[in-house]
Amino acid sequence: MSKLICIDDSIKAGMEEFVAHAYQQWVKKDKTYTIRQVLENEGIVTGVLLNEVRNEPIYQKLLGYVQEPAFRMNRFAEIEENHAEIYMEEAIGELL
Repeated sequence: MSKLICIDDSIKAGMEEFVAHAYQQWVKKDKTYTIRQVLENEGIVTGVLLNEVRNEPIYQKLLGYVQEPAFRMNRFAEIEENHAEIYMEEAIGELL
């Protein structure tokens, strides 16, 4: 399974209320995640569902059906499995 690191956990101004309602769990910058499923979302925007984050399905107005809210793929950078530990060690080293 592909590992990702969150590079953008920001919420656009004016979207705070929607995000608080739609997402019981939100991603955190610099945390690693594992892709559970990639959603093409009718070609609107590619999203990912993550093993470490689960949210209740909601009606998606743009899509016209109920689905678990996904995270935009561009919020993440893919990291290779064998580099995940190295990256985390480097990140921890920078914090110390």
